[in-house]
Parts: sequence; structure tokens; C-alpha cells
Amino acid sequence: MGDAPKGDYDFIVVSNRLPVDRVPASEGEGGWRRSPGGLVTALAPVMNKADGAWVGWHGAPDEEVEAFDNDGMRLIPVTLSNDEVELYYEGFSNSTLWPLYHDVIAPPEFHRTWWDVYRRINHRFADAAARSAAKGATVWVQDYQLQLVPRYLRQSRPDLRIGFFNHIPFPPPEIFAQLPWRRAIIDGLLGADLIGFQRPNDTANFLRSARRFLGASVKQQQVHVRNPDGGISHIARAEAFPISIDVDQIQKLAQRPDVVERSRQIRSDLGNPKTILLGVDRLDYTKGISHRLKAYGELLNEGNVKVEDASMIQVASPSRERVESYRLLREEVEGTVGRINGQFDTIQNTAVRYLHHSYPVEEMVALYLAADVMLVTALRDGMNLVAKEYVAARINNTGALVLSEFTGAADQLRQALLVNPHDIDGLKETIMAAINLSPAASSRRMRAMRRQVLDHDVERWSQDFLIALDEKAVRDDR
Repeated sequence: MGDAPKGDYDFIVVSNRLPVDRVPASEGEGGWRRSPGGLVTALAPVMNKADGAWVGWHGAPDEEVEAFDNDGMRLIPVTLSNDEVELYYEGFSNSTLWPLYHDVIAPPEFHRTWWDVYRRINHRFADAAARSAAKGATVWVQDYQLQLVPRYLRQSRPDLRIGFFNHIPFPPPEIFAQLPWRRAIIDGLLGADLIGFQRPNDTANFLRSARRFLGASVKQQQVHVRNPDGGISHIARAEAFPISIDVDQIQKLAQRPDVVERSRQIRSDLGNPKTILLGVDRLDYTKGISHRLKAYGELLNEGNVKVEDASMIQVASPSRERVESYRLLREEVEGTVGRINGQFDTIQNTAVRYLHHSYPVEEMVALYLAADVMLVTALRDGMNLVAKEYVAARINNTGALVLSEFTGAADQLRQALLVNPHDIDGLKETIMAAINLSPAASSRRMRAMRRQVLDHDVERWSQDFLIALDEKAVRDDR
């Protein structure tokens, strides 16, 4: 214990994936480019200042890649075999933990073989971080795929300052109780000095589970974590740190002439309807896409919305296509879209424009600018950054956001039109309220939401977490 070899890096991020994508040979010399996304945007400046390294899988199974530098960051690849991707990632992470943590919207599967591989892979990530970290380094572990890493790190490197952030919801103990390995997961997370969650509710759920399943002593969001001999090894703190977006990037794109022109082109291509409604989601059963389509189909059927006046765009980016429940969801969504369009389309007008693609951020911002109403109807979501991106893009304080109360974003964007997506009649009423929102009411709501998003961008999120981790370490050292 504590005698693991020490590396050179003072700040290490550990996540399932490295923040780079391989450049296809068709696009040049190959190599790597930085992935889009808020996490890398938030952490790149910290990396550059603190001599940082990032530990993660590089995305190709059964391939060993040496550590390399990209865009000012040291990247340390973790190798995964095809079987390990299937069992650790598609299996335990996305067919056990994901549905369990999202209120069992789909039934989780519990397989001991998946759990065994999950433990092994978490050890592998922890070992890579432990080998790379300098004495007293800060290690920040990201998300539900790596919940055992904090404990493994503390066992091998008690000198480290360890943070963990859970990007998805944490379920109430009554649901978490189903997990056969619930004690090991809680114990894994309690290896961290600071455990971050999206919402105060998630924090409370975690602390209740720690008390219930480990008999932990919990006081003011702090857990006194004990050694096997009964002595206190450290104090773990759990707290909410709602994640955000790269506001600056979205705002700049929203003012770029080519993006503004593209938004006009989108409206024109749809026949310049009075109202464009937009949904942007990963194709996932947690996102409430089917509920949204059902509500919209009924509004068309009842004549409250006419295809000549309104058009809905649904972007559903491909997700986990090797997992059976996701294949079935895609069939269901595409079948629903087909039925609605078959019934209501005219030669000139389309009821629902369905796009099963991923798009670059420039195209997404053009869509946000084109859309009068943004529909975020997730059944359960840790945060939902699309809602914040839409608000950031609406620089003229126009537009309406229909937002599920079951998203983390609902805690911050209180001036959205909040909705329970399970209530189809309520969802229909809220969509109509958004379509008919007066310019004055729209401007008042959007102005307040924009103030919140602009004041709390993704860089502030990372700073808040890392400052809290530093302050905790200083208090613990006294």
C-alpha cells in the first residue's frame, strides 16, 4: 500500500474515453483531433497550467497505443479488448448502471460476469493513473463507468488528492438497493475526497445509500470513511456541482454570418413555417422522444397545430447501436415518425423532419437559431446541456424552452416552461403555450435564463469543483 511508482503529472483526468478522435485517413495524414464537448473545453486550460495528463480508452478495441501528446495535453491510452468493451462498457456500464441510475425506465440486467470485468477494467484505469501521477497530485475521475477507481487509487496512492464527478443521476436508495454490488460501488466512490453530482437530490440519494448500505457516519454532507481496522482513513465530501457548456463558443457561433445564414436556409427549406419546433437528443430511451412525438401527433390530429403553420425537427444522434434496447427504440421512433408524416404531410409541408445523424456544433447552433420552440422532454437526465446551448444561442432573447422537470437543467432554468413528460395532456398544453408565448413573455423568460447560463459556464464548473477539492485538502491537512 502506498508504494506504487510515482509519475510526473500534477493533474490527471481519468475518463472512459480520451478527449480525441482519430482522423480518418481519407481526411489527410491520419493522427488525432480534439473531440467536441464541454469536458475537454473546461479542462484543457487546467491541463496546460498544471502539467496535466488524461487517462482513457482511445476508442479502438484490441489495439495498443503508446502515450502521446495532442494539443498541449499528455494522453495516456488504456487498452480494451473487444470482449471487454462488450462486457464492461455495453454490458455493466450501459445495460446495468445506466437504466438503474435513470429510474429503471428500462429494466437493468445483473450479470456477475459483467461485474467481474467492470472491476478489472476499473483496476486498469486506476493503475494507469497511479503510475502517471506525481507525489501529491490531483486526480479527477469522471463518471459512472469508473466508480471503483477512487477506492483503488486510494489503496495504491494514499498521497493523491482524489475527486470524482458523476455526470448522470444517482438513484434513490430504494432503486439503488436492487444492485447486487451496491456496497462495493458506494465503497468505490467513497475512496474520493470530493464526490460531485449534478443536483442536490443526487447528492442526498448518494449519502442516504452510504448510510443505509455501508452504515456510514454521515454528517453535513461528509462521510467518515473507515479503514478495515476501524480507524478513520479520510473524510469524503459529497456536493452538487451542476455542469454547464462552453458559452463563449456558442455565442460566437450564433453571431457568425454563415451560421445565421444557415439558420435562414433551414427555415426556407421547411417552407418558412410560422413555428419551428426542435428536439435534439441522443437516441436513448431516457430522452422522452416517444412521449414528445405522441404529444405532437395528437396536437396535429386535433387540429391545434396545422402542418402548414408548424414543422418539427427531431435530431436523434446514433447511440449504442449494438445494444438491443436501443435498436428497438430506433424502430419505434422511426415507425412513429413515419405514421405522423404519412397522415399529415402535404406535398409542400412535412410534419416531422427526422434526422438520425450527429452534426457539427456549427449546424447545431444554426438549428437553435432557426427553432422558435425547443423541446427537452427527458424522462430522466443528469443535466441536459442541449437546453443550456439553446438558451446561450438565443442572443436576441427570443424563443421558448419546454423543459422536463426531471432534468438537472430544470434546477437552474426555472423560467423555462417546465413539464412532466409522462403527462401527455400536460405536455400538449405546454407545447401550445410555448407556440403562443407573447414576445414580451418570451423575452423576459429568455433574458433570465441567459443570465444564469452566462454566469455559470463550464469553466466555472471545473473551477468550482477543483477549488472545493483544494480547500477540502487544506482543511484536512490542518
